[in-house]
Amino acid sequence: MAKKSPPQRRPHAKKAKNATKSANKSANNVRPLIWISLAVIGLLVLVVAINQFLQGQDGQPVQYREAPSLEGQPVLGNGNAPVTVVEFGDYKCPSCKIWEERILPRLKEDYIDKGKVRFAFINVLFHGEESKLASLAAETVFAKHADAFWTYHHALFEAQASSHDSRWVTKERLVELAERHVPDMNLEMFKEELDRETALPAVETDMALVDKFQVELTPSVMINNVMLPDPFDYEAIQAMIEQQLEAAK
Repeated sequence: MAKKSPPQRRPHAKKAKNATKSANKSANNVRPLIWISLAVIGLLVLVVAINQFLQGQDGQPVQYREAPSLEGQPVLGNGNAPVTVVEFGDYKCPSCKIWEERILPRLKEDYIDKGKVRFAFINVLFHGEESKLASLAAETVFAKHADAFWTYHHALFEAQASSHDSRWVTKERLVELAERHVPDMNLEMFKEELDRETALPAVETDMALVDKFQVELTPSVMINNVMLPDPFDYEAIQAMIEQQLEAAK
């Protein structure tokens, strides 16, 4: 009986199958990269869209029917100055610290010190409990030693940690800053005021203004009743101040 011949191999078919597997594997490797790229592009488009929405899409100033009330607010400069500049800021906000260091000194030299502008700071609590605690400390200093408020205000920004995620706002740190920058402060009383959140009504007044003027970013800067799209554009700040000064004549 003749032996059954072994089945013939089909090398070309095997090679084709391996090639197909290789191609599928390459395609599978490429697909995640494509989806990641599309996701990144989509995220960038979303960020741009949000920024445009928050800034009025065309980057134009937003005019409100009235300016923020400064009743009970700390004011830097001549209380009767014809133009008011308000910063909505957060002591935990890195951009607010930059604004404090780069824009406010120029504003002070050009307008506040000359009696043309009065400046006020409105607390925003976008960074949770630390923002709230720092605001309570600043408002407590203002209530007890109003003449030392701006010194303490500047000290809070100077004390801001280099890392945004660092938990640097503690009661101990706030008391230490009060001891260094508010010499007449009763530190025991200051601690008690922080524990009891005595200054909370003042902070809540600020948050009501944040809601009223639809503040979504910090810092946000208003000149009289006009919200500027870019708080770091000093030329635009100057132009708006000059326009408001001219209107006040």
